[in-house]
Amino acid sequence: MKRYYITTPIYYVNSVPHIGTALTTIVADACARFQKRRGRAVYFLTGTDENAPKVHRVAGERGVPTQQFVDEMAAEFERTWQALHIEYDVFIRTTEDRHKRVVTEVFRRLVRQGDIYLGSYQGWYCVSCETFFASSKVGESRTCPDCGKPLEWRDEPCYYFRLSKYESRLKGHLAANPRFIEPEVRRNETLGFIAEGLQDIAVTRTGTDWGVPVPDDPASGVVYVWFDALLNYLTATGWLERDDYTDTWPPDLQLMGKDILPRFHATIWPAMLMALDLPLPERLYGHGWWIVNKQKMSKSLGNVYAPLEVAQSLAAASGCETPYAVDAFRYYMLREMPTDSDAEFSLEGLETRYNGDLANDLGNMLHRTLSMMHRYFGGRVPDGARVDAGLADLFAQQAARVTEAYEAVDFPRGLREAWQIIGAANRYYDEQSPWTLMKQGDTARAGQVLYAGLIAARLLSALVEPAMPQVAREIARQLGIGEPPAWSDATAMDALPAGHMLREPKPIFPRLQAKAEPKQPPAPTPQPEPPQQGATTMQDAITIDDFKRLQIRIATVTAAEPVPKSTKLLKLTLDVGGETRTIVAGIAEDYTPDQLVGKQIPVLVNLQPALIRGIVSEGMMLAADVDGRAVLLHPDREVPSGSTVR
Repeated sequence: MKRYYITTPIYYVNSVPHIGTALTTIVADACARFQKRRGRAVYFLTGTDENAPKVHRVAGERGVPTQQFVDEMAAEFERTWQALHIEYDVFIRTTEDRHKRVVTEVFRRLVRQGDIYLGSYQGWYCVSCETFFASSKVGESRTCPDCGKPLEWRDEPCYYFRLSKYESRLKGHLAANPRFIEPEVRRNETLGFIAEGLQDIAVTRTGTDWGVPVPDDPASGVVYVWFDALLNYLTATGWLERDDYTDTWPPDLQLMGKDILPRFHATIWPAMLMALDLPLPERLYGHGWWIVNKQKMSKSLGNVYAPLEVAQSLAAASGCETPYAVDAFRYYMLREMPTDSDAEFSLEGLETRYNGDLANDLGNMLHRTLSMMHRYFGGRVPDGARVDAGLADLFAQQAARVTEAYEAVDFPRGLREAWQIIGAANRYYDEQSPWTLMKQGDTARAGQVLYAGLIAARLLSALVEPAMPQVAREIARQLGIGEPPAWSDATAMDALPAGHMLREPKPIFPRLQAKAEPKQPPAPTPQPEPPQQGATTMQDAITIDDFKRLQIRIATVTAAEPVPKSTKLLKLTLDVGGETRTIVAGIAEDYTPDQLVGKQIPVLVNLQPALIRGIVSEGMMLAADVDGRAVLLHPDREVPSGSTVR
């Protein structure tokens, strides 16, 4: 029987895990646990992408041999995932020999069949995105159409993959398989990207020896990191090594952030598989991003959270045991998961969910049920107890809704549906008042009411297990059943027989006594870099007359909006002193439109207009570049729009 194959992207090791990488991994783990609980054999893959030139560059900046650096970073990812209760089956690293063999074999096969060919490249390259761009995409601005950063001119021989050959087949596959890309907004973004026309892509890079050498032609450099990295999903199945790799292949669900779906996972990746005559993944899911204080996460802004520090601060502030605090963090990540659009990550939101959903709702319902069972019945299930038919139907209905939501990777909806069971049980207690029934001597009815609470808790132990595995086991332990039930048995209404012994209740989620205050990494201190090829030296210094040719003025942003089909560009409307101009700026990862309206910014106004994503950009916004992120520059007091910078 084929295993349910689920993957995360493999993560760049140029920085430690943060709440963005944790989001994808926790979602994948929850999906894997859900499928296991339903009785399926699951193969869950995650890992690290270690062959990128930027990783080599970071290691060099730190004065550490690159292999030592990636070894240490991979170990940090594994340590973090294990501490977050991530139950992966394989952790793959692209520096492994087995992966290099797969990359080499795939490259050779595609060369033999003509899908990879030797050519030459003359054009623009974005170091940050590690991507080549045709001049038609760049315009006169010479900035990256995706991130807005300056491009480098490259003139070098390289090998190309015939991506254009597979454009028609890709369109056909998307039309025939509407669930291939989810959610719907990502599918539309991908269709728009393909509609612009797919060009053959360069799949080798010169100028570095870090990576997989170009097979049979090492003088041509290394294999492009994305062509290399995408093949990790194939390596992990044993392709090339085992005939039974088809017990795992193809992937059933591949999860990733929205930024790497249209260009890479939804076009290059399936085209590579088509060229290899391999089945395509069943489903690609691209979730939104976390934003913090209405801003994109950035080390320079000091708003990047380390997941373990968040969980540990929650434990310290509440007295909650660390494994359950980790599960509370997982719950928040899944309950607030950005699906179609981006979502705000906040410590205040985490604290609200902890006190409200976990301490007040789930924890209180379990504790009051067990406390009354011990007080009134000595901790044993009474004879003749059963769940009222109406409540039993509601439990089964909500469990079905949770199943549907989890299958759709909609954990916010799934957890909302699960919490309806808690609400129903608490309302049932308030309506039936078992404490009053006991005072009236109606022991049988009181036992029946409390039995409904026990069955609800048993059902919830199964439904919350994908999100909170340690909490689910603790609920089951307190119920005296050892482990949460299988999904197929979770809605059994007679699962706890008369005389079954319950454990003493123990609060799982003590209420917060203080604010959770995790450490945040300090903003990095920019380090001077040695001059590189093409960098300005004193011999390249300009004269004052050259500078005077640059017309830099202060403009006021009157409107801002995202550029369609781009996650990195914003369209800004500017007042430049009685003149209205439009520019396209690559700052969508650092600022939201609302943050820009009303701001005064310096703009180079005599730059030749450029067509970027169908928009004529009439100038260039100037900003500081800190740790690869844009930081706005502005006057220290308001000045008239159009004021000259000199």
